[in-house]
Amino acid sequence: MSSEPLFLQRVSRALGRLRLPGSKSISNRMLLLAALAKGDTILEGLLESDDTRVMRGALESLGVSIESLGPNGGRVRVGGLGPVRGFPVKSGELFMGNAGTAARSLTAVLAFSDGHYVLKGVPRMHERPIGDLVDTLLAAGAQIDYLEKPGFPPLSILPRMGGTIPTLRIKGEVSSQFVTAVLLALPWAGGNARLELTGELVSRPYVSLTLGLMKRFGVEVKHDEELRTFEVPATEGYVSPGQVMVEGDASSASYFLAAAAIGRGPVRVEGVGSASVQGDVAFVDVLKAMGAKVEMGPEWIECEGKLPLRAFDLDLNLIPDAAMTAAVLALFTEGGPCTLSGIQSWRVKETDRISAMATELRKFGARVQEGANFLRIYPPVDFLAPRTSTVAPVSIDTYDDHRMAMCFSLAAFGPRPVKINDPGCVAKTFPDYFTAFAQIAS
Repeated sequence: MSSEPLFLQRVSRALGRLRLPGSKSISNRMLLLAALAKGDTILEGLLESDDTRVMRGALESLGVSIESLGPNGGRVRVGGLGPVRGFPVKSGELFMGNAGTAARSLTAVLAFSDGHYVLKGVPRMHERPIGDLVDTLLAAGAQIDYLEKPGFPPLSILPRMGGTIPTLRIKGEVSSQFVTAVLLALPWAGGNARLELTGELVSRPYVSLTLGLMKRFGVEVKHDEELRTFEVPATEGYVSPGQVMVEGDASSASYFLAAAAIGRGPVRVEGVGSASVQGDVAFVDVLKAMGAKVEMGPEWIECEGKLPLRAFDLDLNLIPDAAMTAAVLALFTEGGPCTLSGIQSWRVKETDRISAMATELRKFGARVQEGANFLRIYPPVDFLAPRTSTVAPVSIDTYDDHRMAMCFSLAAFGPRPVKINDPGCVAKTFPDYFTAFAQIAS
């Protein structure tokens, strides 16, 4: 849904502290695990956003009971289905918006169920590849048909054909969400299965996150150190841990910590820290490489810095979402071009983020080279020069991509105001982002 443009005046200081909303990655995984588990689960700190509403709505339409226990929806009770390996509602059409984690994990779970379902989304979802996931599920006996373009949603999913699940293989270089989806679904099918990866695994920390959450729900998957082979034990399914807390979103933390790095700080974010299970907490290492000072506790991170930041050449394969924040910080660097590599998964996200990021950075006068898996950014030579005269804002297109909107808010620390087109797209993961940004930026 579009929204009116938001004008961000130039700011020079970032200062304060804030509590982060719940992690989207954890929220959607926990919603699904709680639905499949034996027993009720109370989820605390659940993220309230478009993506989590998509997952919750899909589960409820399949017959899962999800009861809000507070006024804001952040505390819910999920009625687990137990080891029935099927949803109460045996047919239906599920609209998944552009929620990749929800759509892909539900595709795998539904493929091991006993109903007939159609899974579809917004036009961009129908452009995001899912063929590698479907191929693996077909090898396990699933019955899935493409309703439009082969390799892409929308999908028709029929009951799985019976039989022992063979050793499965899946490509890891397109999206870690495919690996997560199969891992989450295999215990639902009884387990006793082996999954092997081919190719490079992108966004590896997200698979580690999945394995950790599965363990909390009673299924421990054996795997090698490199996360290339997985042994899912024979199991009666997931078991509720009773009550679990969703930690703050580490990807969202990156924007406020980056603001501190270019706006002096200090800024402290609470709800995520050194005890985090999320890979994007490693963004603090990127900030340190750029010259910022970072301190951490188990559940908080604090950052301060000064301009100019140091140029960098980093492989950001492990933190592709937070890497977008680093791309905008490149505008504030000196000492050479900045190179972000290992970001091939950007091509199949909410938009083609490599192309979109290059286009928008050029609006500030940056020279940008883009490749299949990298960006090289040459910041404008006068970007950090003081400006005294009134200047026109830079108009940023967001491509219906929440992270484009949030990371380019940081450009308001530069020499020109910023106009964010369609700022409402942040509702996908952080509906109150711009309110929070205004609280620490002045």
